[in-house]
Amino acid sequence: MAKTTTLYVCQNCGHRAPKWLGKCPECSSWNTLAEETFAAPSKRKEGRPAKAGDVQKITDVESLHVDRVSTGVGEFDRTLGGGLVAGSLVLVGGDPGIGKSTLMLQSMGRLACQGKRVLYVSGEESPAQIKLRAERLAALSGNLLLSSEICIEDVLDQVDRTDPDVLVLDSIQTFYTNELTSAPGSIGQVREVAFKVFQHIKARALPAMIIGHITKDGAIAGPKSLEHIVDTVIYFEGDRSHAFRILRAVKNRFGATPEIGVFEMVSGGLVPVENPSRIFLAERPEDAPGSVIVSSLEGTRPLLVEVQALVSPSSSVGMPRRMATGLDPHRMTLLVAIMEKRLDLHLQGDDIFVNIAGGIKIAEPAIDLGVAAAIAGSFKNQTIDYGTVMIGEVGLTGEVRSVSQLEPRLREAERLGFTRCLVPHTAGAGKRPVESSMDLHFVKNLSEAFEIIF
Repeated sequence: MAKTTTLYVCQNCGHRAPKWLGKCPECSSWNTLAEETFAAPSKRKEGRPAKAGDVQKITDVESLHVDRVSTGVGEFDRTLGGGLVAGSLVLVGGDPGIGKSTLMLQSMGRLACQGKRVLYVSGEESPAQIKLRAERLAALSGNLLLSSEICIEDVLDQVDRTDPDVLVLDSIQTFYTNELTSAPGSIGQVREVAFKVFQHIKARALPAMIIGHITKDGAIAGPKSLEHIVDTVIYFEGDRSHAFRILRAVKNRFGATPEIGVFEMVSGGLVPVENPSRIFLAERPEDAPGSVIVSSLEGTRPLLVEVQALVSPSSSVGMPRRMATGLDPHRMTLLVAIMEKRLDLHLQGDDIFVNIAGGIKIAEPAIDLGVAAAIAGSFKNQTIDYGTVMIGEVGLTGEVRSVSQLEPRLREAERLGFTRCLVPHTAGAGKRPVESSMDLHFVKNLSEAFEIIF
């Protein structure tokens, strides 16, 4: 019988310690070490070593032909890179109540209606609860099989008996393996369960999706190695106060990243939004200082969103407030410092608030020029032309730097009826200058851009 060892494992980073500690020495988190029991590895019998795998020339390796299975939800397929790949393991993470189970049940219901056998295993809800939601989502089908088993060995036995075309586990934190004595949801259980599922579906060429909750820091609960095991990692983003949800791929071995899909939450489930730019701009106010349209690129999709800024005198002496929603607040603070230094705008005594309308989050620096223009417009109390779009990254010296994939951004702005666009000067000085029917202004720095728009 294998000897067991007791270790204390950090539930945040996976660090192992021989005794309990109040503070994890690896990630400095407090009260995160939990007791877990591990079986000591058996010693390899002496003798001839195991045969190593064959070595091949890369030119002799047979090419992989990827056959995809459509989920029946266009935006979901787009995020996955075109659909589910045979033998792929997809991890879907998000806040509790954001709509992960709704999306899974809705898409799997459509797959079942197409004739595919789907095994939906839930460790959180009973079959009666799942059917109640399926009736609301119009996802009832005889090909949709339900199970409430949480022991992963029994789940894999069910997979062998039912032979499904797609497997769904909701959620990974509720399952456990008999090989470990720790509680479900612990670091060891999550990692071991995911690895067992990974091995099983690869052998059967079975596409599988697992749902995972995220921590307060925004990471999927469990060790970081969980994201390395799976083929695709998708985050469900959105604010509960908004109707829109963003499905963002942060890792995809079979498609482009970071691709996104946009959904609207309604009473009947999640409705795909085919033209998110038009939706995000639908409520844009006219003649409002501090409102600017920027063009962002999410994966292969250009997206036009509204940046709103509010600059007002601070009521607290020496401690002005700086708040940003939908973008990196440190990036906003950096742009404010650049404008103060390079343009002599006295913003140090004002409260500054910046918001990306619609509840979407944007991380790329191509929106820098628009954010700076929105702040300056609110500070000067001057409006910017309603048909103007801004694209460009801002450097520390105030220069406007080039961005990638400029032409798709311009085509999207032109399609939505915008007539003028400010772009980096390098876009018109290369061997193949960018062309557009819009009135393009090639700017070198913030000073030139502000002379044009104000």
